[in-house]
Amino acid sequence: MNVADQEAAESDLPIWARKKAFPAAGDGYGWIDRKGGRHVCDSLDDLSRVIREDKDSVLDLVWTPECKHCRIPEEIEDFTEDISKVREGWAREDLLDANHRMKICGGGLAALLAWMTFQAWRVYQVRGRDEGFFAEVKWIVTALSASTTVGIALLVFLVFAFIPWYQAQKRAREMKRAGGAVAPKIPLIRFETWLHMQKAPVTWGLLGVLGVVFAAQVWFDKSIISFHDTVNDAGLVKGAYRSGEYWRLFTAPMLHGGVIHFVMNGLGLLYLGKRLEVFARWPHLFMVFVFSAMVGGEASARFMPQAPSVGASGGLMGWLGFLLVFETLHSKLVPKSSRRRLIGGVLITALIGLVGYRFIDNAAHFGGLLAGMAYAGIVFPKSGSVLRPRMTLTDRVVGTASLGVIVASAIYAVIRMAG
Repeated sequence: MNVADQEAAESDLPIWARKKAFPAAGDGYGWIDRKGGRHVCDSLDDLSRVIREDKDSVLDLVWTPECKHCRIPEEIEDFTEDISKVREGWAREDLLDANHRMKICGGGLAALLAWMTFQAWRVYQVRGRDEGFFAEVKWIVTALSASTTVGIALLVFLVFAFIPWYQAQKRAREMKRAGGAVAPKIPLIRFETWLHMQKAPVTWGLLGVLGVVFAAQVWFDKSIISFHDTVNDAGLVKGAYRSGEYWRLFTAPMLHGGVIHFVMNGLGLLYLGKRLEVFARWPHLFMVFVFSAMVGGEASARFMPQAPSVGASGGLMGWLGFLLVFETLHSKLVPKSSRRRLIGGVLITALIGLVGYRFIDNAAHFGGLLAGMAYAGIVFPKSGSVLRPRMTLTDRVVGTASLGVIVASAIYAVIRMAG
């Protein structure tokens, strides 16, 4: 195949699948770590040893003398056996760690439930009821289900123990079924590696804005675990919102309920935001966030009329819904296996919302998700192109205006908290 034919074939591939998607190769043998650092190896055997010993997954790309550009190790046949052993080792270590975490968190949860059950039983005895064994059990179960402490404990167990354990079990089963084969995983690994290497300054900037507001909450509430005064000052307090303080619809997404809430939203923001910024371009990052946060807030006001609401979750769920529809309509941009991970994100969010329904705003989540899906379906028609959509002047203008809304909302939220 001549150069012209090679270039024509490359043009039919999405950007992450092209040879030039990764940096130019160096001389001889070597590898690139996750921070972009280059490391030269003396021979193929030396590079193989580095791959086998990569227990912390710091190796991103490799190069060999016949490569003009770096590649993921899975694409080089000489490393197939090494990669299989490394991935099997990762799967075993992940499973051992997940099992250990399940034992610790599960034991703690069991101890807490036992103590709370005992306390509920004592309250039942003090009240002097004698309605039979089943009535007593029903009363205790009702008391436990209404406990915020139990709800938070279940949520922590789900997020930090059960879900990682389930994912580790799933990876171990996949490795066993594949029998060490890595070829089917190449598109997904190549895509995730390329996405990791992309810059996302706008996403980081939005996280910075939310971080400033979070720091203000810590300062004014004199706490980091949970917030009360600042939530009342600038959160979506439903009674105040219905009384005419409509600005709360914009300030509430800038606030969070505590450090765990902020960290979880921050992690989701970095992954979803980068993906959206890279493929749909930065103006839509702001437009989808503002639109979804507003729809999510309105859904919360209508369907959860009592509890105040805060957090960027409505906007983030909008991003998730947007990506689900956008990547389906532009199916050649992203590997199918990667899109399935987004569906998994929706299912995990639904499970978390089900467990923590007493203090998680499911209405805002669901409203934001639908808003993002509708936005993608209306703004981006179906396309078979491998090219990312280009920005228009309208995109830039409306995107900049949406950024202005976010910044103004953050500033006003701090002003309201300051009194």
